[in-house]
Amino acid sequence: MTKTTESFELDYDSTVALLRYARYTADLEGKRLLLDAFCCQGGMTSGYQDAGFIVVGVDLDPKALTKYVGDFRIQANAVDFIRTFGYLFDAISASPPCQDYSLTQRIVDNDFPRLIGPTRSALEFAGVPYVIENVVGAEADLIDPIMLCGQDFGLHTYRHRLFEFGNWSGCYAPMHREHEHKTVKMGRALKDGDFYHAVGNFQQVDYVRRDLNLPWMNRDGLRECAPRQYAQYIGVFLQEELDARDDEAWHDMPMTNYIPSETVLTAGRDLYVQGGMDDQGRLF
Repeated sequence: MTKTTESFELDYDSTVALLRYARYTADLEGKRLLLDAFCCQGGMTSGYQDAGFIVVGVDLDPKALTKYVGDFRIQANAVDFIRTFGYLFDAISASPPCQDYSLTQRIVDNDFPRLIGPTRSALEFAGVPYVIENVVGAEADLIDPIMLCGQDFGLHTYRHRLFEFGNWSGCYAPMHREHEHKTVKMGRALKDGDFYHAVGNFQQVDYVRRDLNLPWMNRDGLRECAPRQYAQYIGVFLQEELDARDDEAWHDMPMTNYIPSETVLTAGRDLYVQGGMDDQGRLF
């Protein structure tokens, strides 16, 4: 495995073997295979699983991947991975880093990469249906996004997120109702039914876990994730469109009589490369 500047070169044969195993698993279960790029701890992943997908998660941060709950996980540069292997999936969802679009991060003058443009280019190159997710502050960099709000999904947080769709018709957003509840101020105790804003070093992690139905996540994951309910909602529309297309082509990866290699089975469902991120989210 070769490390290059802000990029990683995966062991191609091992990666293809793992992806063949993922496709084999999806075939056995009668499901489609989705790539969750920039997957972090798997908030979006869990929603796509709820919608019936087998999900491969890719992220550069090894700490986040230790909490990841998808079917398969790969540590890698997500943009490079999409460009190289994205065409092997039935669909791709990507959540490029949102920190540079966040008001909180702008206030403290932190510098983070803006990867929506490069991610979209890689997704268009892959040529499969895709979703790009990000925060409201990224609206200028997204193309015709819809906005989802937690209140419309029975959550006790508003947590607006934007979604851009490509290579498929996408879905509509529920009517955005006026916010009906005040958000409890940071640091104050939450009672059942209280609305909250999980940012910074927020308290009562267990309350947020229960509300978002993300019981495995730590504070870092809960603070940044898009709710799984959003991904499930979008995933249902995506499944319906893929059903309508009735696309049986598996992108040059025939699975007939395929048996996963002993190496892949022994290694489990993980594939890691060297590298990571510094404490401010920069690639190294």
